[in-house]
Amino acid sequence: MTELATPPRTRREFRNINAFTDLTTYRLPPAGLVSILHRVSGALMFLLLPFVIWMFDTSVSSEYSYARFTAAFNSGIGFVPGWFLKLVALSLIWAYLHHFIAGLRHLWMDVSHAAVSKEFGHSSAIATLALSILLTLVLGAKLFGFY
Repeated sequence: MTELATPPRTRREFRNINAFTDLTTYRLPPAGLVSILHRVSGALMFLLLPFVIWMFDTSVSSEYSYARFTAAFNSGIGFVPGWFLKLVALSLIWAYLHHFIAGLRHLWMDVSHAAVSKEFGHSSAIATLALSILLTLVLGAKLFGFY
């Protein structure tokens, strides 16, 4: 009895990623980048919550505290310069915008069955990144006094 000799199919090799050699050449898809940045922006907003509470409390307490609040962003507080406070506020602006837009993207994918495709995931991830960066640049220009 002779059997047909079929060559065995070669299977793809899946291996672990080495952090030192493979991470420099590994290309993360835009949807993966948006997912990681969604987590980073949420953590950033959580960690900077005391700063947000301080900003809100100082800005609405009285006219004197509001003047102190605006002076903090112009001249700084103690050893912290004003431009650094503006950068922290800009990072909060980016975190909020990115988290909000990525959250809307996730909600849309949960609601719409047509949105669950590789093409939509790719295009919506690029739109999320572009919108969050563009809006951050616009609001950052306002924060730093360019207009």
